[in-house]
Amino acid sequence: MATSTIRRNFTPHIFLTTIGSGRRLLSFQKNHLIFAQGEASDGLFFIQAGKVQLSVVSEGGKEATLGILGEDDFFGEGGLAGQLVRMSSATAMTDCVLLHIKKRAMMLAMSREPQLSATFVKYLLKRNIRYQDDLVDQLFNSSEKRLARILLLMAHFGKEGVVAEVEVPKLSQETLAEMVGTTRSRVSFFMNKFRKLGFIDYDNGHHLRVHSSLLSVVLNDDGGTGPPGMVTPNGKKTLEPPSAPGGPPEEDRAHRPPLPKPPASTE
Repeated sequence: MATSTIRRNFTPHIFLTTIGSGRRLLSFQKNHLIFAQGEASDGLFFIQAGKVQLSVVSEGGKEATLGILGEDDFFGEGGLAGQLVRMSSATAMTDCVLLHIKKRAMMLAMSREPQLSATFVKYLLKRNIRYQDDLVDQLFNSSEKRLARILLLMAHFGKEGVVAEVEVPKLSQETLAEMVGTTRSRVSFFMNKFRKLGFIDYDNGHHLRVHSSLLSVVLNDDGGTGPPGMVTPNGKKTLEPPSAPGGPPEEDRAHRPPLPKPPASTE
């Protein structure tokens, strides 16, 4: 009877925000390494507060940023699928509060509690969709649009309860260039452009303020904030982006293939 009562009262939120068997709360200061690529996998993490940066280093020493995670995100779950070592590194971008869950505790809880299992699977599906969107973004969108999308994702625009302006940790232009897949000079150009157009404000200490109006860059079918010289709603003209040495012009990027026409009827 007691077991039945416990299961009826089980909620994933309580499990993911409290300590217990196989679960402990950990605090990390800004810039502190949470785990390093190649370390033994010993469970997964759930972010209760703060932001975490995931990165990977190639054998040649080149580093790339995989993503920026925030509150209510999981990371380090590869061990649940049989990965024995960490495939990436995780670093606290801000002061963080994390719940560390051992593999055995998580597997046992998911086998007993369908609500937790459904919550975790839903999160993994959403992240898989995000990765697919990232790939499409790289293939079909200009670096200006890709930068705008990353800033909006960092600010969690689109989630319920998000206001018109959101403050996010300020990333270096080198890190943004890695995430966008372009040069630091182009990131610098577009960040200055967004600021002049009133889409962002990064003169506020160590934080970047992102405005919901930046969404217009992503929705603009012209590939960004419009062709050079176009007058924006606030009366300002768009600027000419710098050329990327050795790279193809933005207009030469891949385009979506047209949908095939249905075969003609033989009747």
